Amino acid sequence: MNDIQWLTDGTTPMPDIDTGRLQKWIDDVARRHDRIVGPLTYIFCGDEKIIDVNRQFLQHDYYTDIITFDYTRGRRISGDMFISLDTVATNAEKVGASYSTELLRVIIHGVLHLCGINDKGPGEREIMEAHENDALALIITH
Repeated sequence: MNDIQWLTDGTTPMPDIDTGRLQKWIDDVARRHDRIVGPLTYIFCGDEKIIDVNRQFLQHDYYTDIITFDYTRGRRISGDMFISLDTVATNAEKVGASYSTELLRVIIHGVLHLCGINDKGPGEREIMEAHENDALALIITH
């Protein structure tokens, strides 16, 4: 099995997730993108931590749901992903999704970035959303 760590920033409680099921899902999604899962670390935090990380490492002064640090080499994906559970909850409410579905979307969003899918350029957001939706459809089978 791959090396996926599930951590918190020390002040945020761990979300109620089935890490074994998620690891199988992440492996499956990576394989479908012709990638192999290497070391991944998820760090669950709140908005104050995510904005600190955003300011310190990306010089961005705004809240976000995920920040992905990419250490991928070749086909072997690897990275650290900070996820703000506060922003996940806010976004779930905005889009009318359940918190658990939005959390899954954000978890796989980071993996898709590591697989080489971007979402900042023209038309890329729609491509990312299509890949997220395909991945979310797979989690039902895991």
